[in-house]
This record gives sequence, structure tokens and C-alpha cells, in this order.
Amino acid sequence: MQLDLTGKVALVTGGGRGIGRAIAQALAAAGAVVVVNYRGNAATADETVATISAAGGTATMVQADVADGTAVEGLVKATITAHGRLDILVNNAGITRDTLLMRMRDEDFDQVVGTNLRGVFLCTRAVLRQMSKQRNGRIINIASVIGIIGNAGQTNYAAAKAGIIGFTRATAREIAARNVTVNAVAPGFIATEMTDALTDDTRKAILARIPLGRLGQPAEVAQLVTFLASDAAAYITGQTFTIDGGMVMQ
Repeated sequence: MQLDLTGKVALVTGGGRGIGRAIAQALAAAGAVVVVNYRGNAATADETVATISAAGGTATMVQADVADGTAVEGLVKATITAHGRLDILVNNAGITRDTLLMRMRDEDFDQVVGTNLRGVFLCTRAVLRQMSKQRNGRIINIASVIGIIGNAGQTNYAAAKAGIIGFTRATAREIAARNVTVNAVAPGFIATEMTDALTDDTRKAILARIPLGRLGQPAEVAQLVTFLASDAAAYITGQTFTIDGGMVMQ
């Protein structure tokens, strides 16, 4: 299936590296103009933009902390001012502060929920006026299988990602009449810088839980996101798609 996003403008939060970078690259390859958001690492965001430009696509980068409401409003305003529209929002930005619950500090919980869940709320709220005006839009929220099954040492992360799934369903119901779809993608273990740091024993234990016997690739997540951002997915909303090699079978 050839997915065509020509003429569309996409905003990808946390697009500087990992899954976010792959998503930005895939959307640009399908023809979208991509705005790559980053919080603090301008160098990685610049690399993402450079790879897109080298492949013949169009991308720019805008700094903003998605947990900051004023910054988010500025990010969305800058995108619309520069491009005249906003068709696709991918809420990808996320952080971890892993530790056992009994050792978890208030700030460990607040920071993860602030970026991973509050950030989704702020960015989604900020784009809805423009998408409602256009009577068209695609919002894709990056959740996680951890938000479905939980994981020891990640109660803050699991709570935020589970919240994204509920937020996705509620928002999809609210905005459907405006022809704006809202879906979530819940990756399992994907080969990124985070998984590169795993010990051999931990990697083996993870692979034993995955029926397909391997980690996923960022590009595989990006392909699913691109489909959900396209007209081919116009009749899909309020859904959560796991992409995890079969680890979570519902």
C-alpha cells in the first residue's frame, strides 16, 4: 500500500531520536512536511532534520518542553504560522525515571507523568482548534505495552502510559464529529538507545517473553503511525494498537 501524505503538515514531539526520529522520517518520506519538536538536545533534532532533507523531504525543528503549557502553545502557533495548517500530531515525547515504588520520589512520579501524560493533554488541546477548523486531523499517541501489562519498577511510567490509552478513547469520542481521529500505538521492546544499554541476561529474559523472538525496529513502529496518519485509516479512531512481537495478546 502506497501511503501519500503530500500537502500534510505533521508535528512530532520528541522527534530527535529513537522512535520519534523514525516516525518523523517515515512521515516525511510519505510526503508530509514535518516539524520535529525537541526539549533539550538540539543536536539530535538537527540530525533528524538533516536526514530528512538528505532524503528529499522537508522538515524543521522547534524547541519546546511538552510539559509546559505556554511552550506548547508557542510550538503549535509557530507550526501553524509557518505552514498555514496542522494535519497530524504525533505525541511521542516521553521520559523514564525507573525505580521501585517504595523508593520512588515525588519528583520521579511527577516528572514522568508531567512529560508522558500531561504533555499529551497539552499538545492535543493545543491542536484541536486548528484541526476542528479544518474539519480534518490525525492524532496518534505513543503509549506502551507497559501501560497495559505493567512492569515492576515502572509504576510512574505504567500509570502515564495507561492514562494515554484512556485519554485517547475519550478524546476520540469528543472530536469524531469534526473528522479528527485519535488513536494510540503501544510499542513493546524496540531497539533504541534504551535497549542498547541492557545487559545480555536482561536481553535474553526479554526475548524469552516475545513470541517472534526479537526486538522491534523503530521503523516498524513508524510504518504503523504513518498508516494511522493517512487517509487509509480514516475510519479508525479510539483504538490502541500494540506492536510488540506478540508479547501482549489481547
